[in-house]
This record gives sequence, C-alpha cells and structure tokens, in this order.
Amino acid sequence: MKKVIAILISCSLALAASVIAQQDEQQQKQKKEKAPPAKSQPVKSQPANEAKPAPKPQAVPRQHTETNAPEREINAAKPQTGEPTYKPHAATKVPGREPGHANANREQTEQPNKEGSATNESENANKPPGPAPANEREQYNRAGGAPQPNRPNPPANKLNAQKKPDPQTVQRIKTQHASFRAQPKPDKVPPVQFNQSYRISGSQQWQGAQYQVFRSYHPEWHDQNWYHSHFNRVELIGGGYYYLNNGYWFPAWGYDPSAQYYAYDAPIYVGSRAEPPDRVIANVQATLQEMGYYQGEVDGLLGPLTREALTAYQGDHGLYATAVIDEPTLSSLGMT
Repeated sequence: MKKVIAILISCSLALAASVIAQQDEQQQKQKKEKAPPAKSQPVKSQPANEAKPAPKPQAVPRQHTETNAPEREINAAKPQTGEPTYKPHAATKVPGREPGHANANREQTEQPNKEGSATNESENANKPPGPAPANEREQYNRAGGAPQPNRPNPPANKLNAQKKPDPQTVQRIKTQHASFRAQPKPDKVPPVQFNQSYRISGSQQWQGAQYQVFRSYHPEWHDQNWYHSHFNRVELIGGGYYYLNNGYWFPAWGYDPSAQYYAYDAPIYVGSRAEPPDRVIANVQATLQEMGYYQGEVDGLLGPLTREALTAYQGDHGLYATAVIDEPTLSSLGMT
C-alpha cells in the first residue's frame, strides 16, 4: 500500500513539473511575438555608369539686395511633414538697416505694384508738386498776415502778397479810367435797400481816426433841399445820388427815389481830390485784378466780389477788413 501511494505522489509531482514547464514556454513565446522582428534594409546597388548627384551648394547671404527666391526652393530643404511648410520669405540683412543703425527706421523705397514693378523713391521726388491746398490763404495768414474768413481769389504768387502795387501800373490804370462812368447793373449786382437801423458790421472794433466815419455811419432819408443846404456837391453816379463830405462819398437816400441804385450802403473814401466814387472803385478793381485778388468785371460798382477782394487784400496787408474803400486801404494801394 505504501508503494502505491509513493508511486501516485511521484506521478503527481512529475505532472506538475511538466505543467509548469509548459507555462514557462508559453510565456516566452508570447514575449517573442510582441517584439517586432528586426528587418534588414536591403542595400541597393548603384550602377557603375550612373553618376552620383552633385552636392547642393549652400546658400550664401547676399548684401544690398532682397531675396526673391520662390518659396518652393526655400522650403525644399525642410523635412516634409503632413502640414504645409511654406512661409513668406524674408529679406536678407542689408548694411545700414540693422537694429540700432541710424537708418534702421527708414522705410523701404521699393514696393511692388500691380504689374510687379517697383516704384522708386527718387522718381516720386522728381514729380512736380500738386495743386495748392484750398486753405492756402489761411495758412499764409497764420504765418504773417491777419486771418480773415472767406477770402476768394488768392494771389497767384503768395510771395508778392505783401508787396505794394507798382506805381507805374497804378498810374496807367488811372489814365485808362480818367473818363470812366459806372452804369447800374441790377441783374448782376442787386441794389441794397434803405434801412434806418443799419450799421456797418464790425465797425465798432475798428480803432483809429480813419475809421470813425464808419463807426458813426447810419443811413438818413432827406429831400433835395436838405442835401443842397448841407452839402455843396451832390451828383448822380452809377444810378444813385451821392453827396461829398470831407473826402467821403455817401449815398443820398431820399434825394430822388427813382434813382436810388446803391450796390453797397457805406461811405467811400476818395481823398482830397474828390474824384467820383465810381472812378475810384474802378481804379481799385483794376489794381486788385493786377495783383490777383479780383477776378470780376471792372464796373465801378462796390458789389460782393469787389468787397471780398478788398477783404482779402486788407487782411494780407495788416489792415482792418472793412470790405470797403477806406483811407488806409487807398493809401496802401498808392492811390491817395
């Protein structure tokens, strides 16, 4: 009985040992299956008559120029991946434009246009200057003259704006208008109407004895007897009656209601020679026309264009902008 038991025990041990051995073998096989087998790279034999590719030359940075190589050549040496590697090319460094250099902030003068050409800065420098700005007169007045709003017809050459008119030109103009007579033009220059409460705008700020007549002026309505009893000279000039008083011509409102054409209601200074006002106005218009201030017709009427030209001239020459012919303006024009 003991022998049988011993045989069974030995058989059980042998069977257990064989089972353990089989498990070890299975584990080793699983490890071998997980590890990838090393593949040997086949060596391609190069034909004897085939020339080896020449090595690519290394790029040498250029100076004073901009790299214009296509993007494909720039990216050819980059490793190919799933994502695109194209990037904008950058210009090579140019001497004088490195950070910290005096010209580092200077803008590049060549920019490609629609056809692919470049615009040179020197070409732009040689282009003629464009038209003067619309507010050239305001800029000039801020630099030296008295600023005045709404100044039409600036002088063609602003460097001559402060110069006086040529005395020979003034004398020639006076000779041409020695027998000038103005005619009423209500269609072009509408007349003003009588207004007893009318005062010349801005006259209270005009300082000096030469402007006292404008500060105190107000229209008056009288008949012919009153005017003849107060003034020695009353004349029909340019469609309306005027009376002369101390070197000034004034509108004679009420002298003849059928002849009351006045382009402007204000005194007109003519000086001690007491020339007719239409002749003096024509001389002033022609002189301002020669200087580039007045572009209208020489008609001897103190209309809106003439008053605007006077305002511009007076402002450029440091005078009060009275928009009328006063003593300082006539003296500045060389007509006193």
